[in-house]
Amino acid sequence: MNPPSSARYDVLSRAFHWVTAIAVTIAFILGPGGFGRMVRQGVDPATRSDIVWHESLGILVFSLTVLRLVWMAFRPAAPQFAMAGWMRLSSTLAHLALWALLLALPSTALLALASEGHPLTLLGGVRFDQMPFIANSVLAPLADWGDVHQFLGDAIMWIAGAHAVAAIVHHVVLKDRVLASMLPQVERR
Repeated sequence: MNPPSSARYDVLSRAFHWVTAIAVTIAFILGPGGFGRMVRQGVDPATRSDIVWHESLGILVFSLTVLRLVWMAFRPAAPQFAMAGWMRLSSTLAHLALWALLLALPSTALLALASEGHPLTLLGGVRFDQMPFIANSVLAPLADWGDVHQFLGDAIMWIAGAHAVAAIVHHVVLKDRVLASMLPQVERR
């Protein structure tokens, strides 16, 4: 199904990776602390650009992640690099954690919003005041999903940071092509 691997990820895989990384980082920075408290005090989320951007970026991250998973079934094979077994295992575990978090973060956000009766507010004035399917799900009462979302948001940044440090170590210390395989191709003259 997937053609043989090259030394670089394909253009679409690289674009998915970097757009997702940028969107997650900006969403984390804009993540409004005390969101539930603000809404309970009568603040309309649509009046807060940080909330609108945070929620819009969350939906973008979820959409990109689903598209990336579909693309992985059809894309050229990922590049393979020789490395120690513990490095390969660490890489696999970090990637699995990142994939799980990329899906879990938007899901926990929707659970938090719906179970507490808060609206989902997106760019362009799109607003979902109620999400009864989610609010009435068996998952809704199982946790304080806002706290879970906040914890997972911190976790993804720590794991993504470790992922970035590992890529830099591969580039600077090991001098292999791991980092270069995900960077945009630069034309040399």
